[in-house]
Amino acid sequence: MNIISSVLSKKRDSRSCALIPFIIAGYPSLDVTVEALHLLDKRGADIIELGIPYADALADGPLIQNASKAALNQGTYIDQVLKILEMVDGGIKAPIIIFTYYNPVLVRGVEKFIKEIAFLGAKGLIIPDLPVEETDYLISVCSYYDIELVLFIAPNSSNHRINKILSKSPGCLYIVSSKGVTGIRDSIDTKLKTLFEDIKNRTNKLTMLGFGISTSEQVSIISKWNVDGIVMGSSFIKILSKANDFSDVQMLDRLGHFCYTMKSSI
Repeated sequence: MNIISSVLSKKRDSRSCALIPFIIAGYPSLDVTVEALHLLDKRGADIIELGIPYADALADGPLIQNASKAALNQGTYIDQVLKILEMVDGGIKAPIIIFTYYNPVLVRGVEKFIKEIAFLGAKGLIIPDLPVEETDYLISVCSYYDIELVLFIAPNSSNHRINKILSKSPGCLYIVSSKGVTGIRDSIDTKLKTLFEDIKNRTNKLTMLGFGISTSEQVSIISKWNVDGIVMGSSFIKILSKANDFSDVQMLDRLGHFCYTMKSSI
C-alpha cells in the first residue's frame, strides 16, 4: 500500500480524518514555500498537496489562479518545484502529493516527470484534467515509481464515468465537493453528502474531499461523514496572499495557527 493510502487507512481505522492543506509552490516565494511545508507538517497536516503553478488552471478559483500567476511571474516552473522537494526531502513527516495539470507533465515527458518527483520524495500525484481514458499508462508508470495517482470524481460525473474511475483507481479517490472551481464558500453544498454516500455505497476505497472547504465549522461537519481526508486550499492561499501586509514570520505564524485550528476541528 502506498504511503498516501496508508495514512488515510490509519485515519479510517482510528475513526478520524486526515487534514490535507494545499499550497502553490513559489507563492509568495520559494523560501516561504519551504518554510510553509515545514510549518504545516509541524502544525498538524497529515498529507500536503503542493501545486505546480499553471497559467490555465481551469479547476481553480481566483485566489489560486492569482497565486499561480504570481509564482509563474517569479519564475517558478517544474525545475523550481523539484528544488523545493529536494530541500524538504526527509525533513518532514507528512507525505507530499504533487498537484498539476496534464499539459506540463506531457511537455516534460510522463515517465521523466514521475521519476523526478519520486526520486525527490513525493508520494502522490493529482492531475485534475487527466482524461480517464489515459489513466492506465499513468497508473502503470506511477506504480513503478511508487507514486499514488489519485483520481477525481466530480458532482456532475455520470454514473458510467464514476464506475470507470472506481474500477481504475489504484488507491484513494478525490471527491470534488462542489461544481465549478475551487474557492472559499460560505456553506456546504447540500448535494455533497448525497454524492459522498453514493460513492461510499459503491466502493470501500479510501476517500478525500476537497474544493470549497474553508472553515472550522465545515471541517467539523464533513469529518463526521466518515471521509478519510479533507483537502483545504483557498483558505491557506488567502493567508499567504497577505505577504505585503505582514512579515514572513507573522504570515507563517498565522498559517500555522490556522492549520492547527483546522486540525483541532476534526
